[in-house]
Amino acid sequence: MRRRTFGLLGLGLLIGTLALHATAADERPNFVIMMTDDQRWDAMSCAGNPIIRTPNMDRLAAEGMRFTNMFVTNSLCAPSRATLLTGMYSHSHGVIDNKRRAIPRDIPILSDYLREAGYQVAFCGKSHVRGALRDRQWDYYFGYQGQGRYLNPVIREGVDGEDRVYQGYMDDIVTSKAIEWLKTGRDPNRPFCLFLWFKAPHRSWIRARRHHDLFRTVAIPKPPTYDEDLRGYPGKPPAFVQANNKIGDFPDVRSLEFVKDYYATIVAVDENIGRLLDALEQLGILDSTCILHTGDNGFFLGEWRAFDKRFMHEPSIRVPLLIRYPKLIKPGSVCDRMVLNIDISPTVLDLAGLKVPEHMHGRSMVPLLKGEETDWRKDWYYEYFEFPGPHSVQKHRGIRTERWKLIHYYEVDQFELYDLQNDPEERVNLADDPAYQELKARLLKRIEELRKQTGDNT
Repeated sequence: MRRRTFGLLGLGLLIGTLALHATAADERPNFVIMMTDDQRWDAMSCAGNPIIRTPNMDRLAAEGMRFTNMFVTNSLCAPSRATLLTGMYSHSHGVIDNKRRAIPRDIPILSDYLREAGYQVAFCGKSHVRGALRDRQWDYYFGYQGQGRYLNPVIREGVDGEDRVYQGYMDDIVTSKAIEWLKTGRDPNRPFCLFLWFKAPHRSWIRARRHHDLFRTVAIPKPPTYDEDLRGYPGKPPAFVQANNKIGDFPDVRSLEFVKDYYATIVAVDENIGRLLDALEQLGILDSTCILHTGDNGFFLGEWRAFDKRFMHEPSIRVPLLIRYPKLIKPGSVCDRMVLNIDISPTVLDLAGLKVPEHMHGRSMVPLLKGEETDWRKDWYYEYFEFPGPHSVQKHRGIRTERWKLIHYYEVDQFELYDLQNDPEERVNLADDPAYQELKARLLKRIEELRKQTGDNT
């Protein structure tokens, strides 16, 4: 595994070379970057979900921009979070799986750039990377190691503080601390960036007490492909069929009833987003703050009778992205361009008046936020490394274009090829169809080009 190194000792010089024309602090936006764990793109009512109600996420969409094609480049918690923070693919920052890997100390993360440029930076919640980001400099820190627990969690306040038990529900506690810092801990004369990263809706989906009866009488419909496994997975290769991710094979995921708990934990997140919005409004800084809400990966909710993520299929790789910043974004905007988690750091740096470092693989979404016509990506590269590992998902890489998707399980040389325009549910695998071999070859060649462009030597 080869990666690029930068050296944090030279970060000040690097920032100096990246800064654009000096901008007064009161003209630079504040940032709140929120992230859920395992929230798929349509698990909110503004995306058309018929069951869950998320009025505060809906407010962000109504007052900002909703992206309908936001994807992650590695659908797994730690790699995705490290990618957001670095603007780089997993193969470059080194956090390729959930096996307790840290972001290397010599790779700057988004908060390092912002802090060096005069921003106050705060982290509240779940980072999932080894060390829980306690090796970085924060103006405020309230975080925990690993997955944490929903009830009475163990959390540390300050990177040099002590881990201790806090009574209550995890995401309520974390949000309260974030709001407390906004109100009493920060310098109101300097811009800030707050990372508020929630635990929900990660398994085991423990509800807040106030939501114990939510969705109890609601019927969860079967996805159209739910029973395909009983019919022999037509066209699916063994790499997909043999994964250990089937509903009914786990004591805590016996049926689609788990979806009710999954939704209930998202409702708690939505309520906490509302608390955060109220606090910003009370402080008079709501409209001068760029607010982003996204997820670290998607989640199967019964498609192919599966749960979890990891695979390159749409339910797994597609996540929410809502951005509210009225100084730039027309209310109620919807963008269907393919944006990626590697784009978030470049976007924030651009909005903060900093040039995007050349080593970042993503690009600034600012032209999209402005509603400008711009040349944007037509395809992108996906990677997954954690095998052997939980749920037995083979290593794979792939490419998604606006119409086509090719998945290559390269260690066992198996393929899936889909026409997303005519087959959005990814039912008909065209990988072995003679009529599509030329297309398959072109897509494989493009994968290699994208690997080269992003420095993938794995």
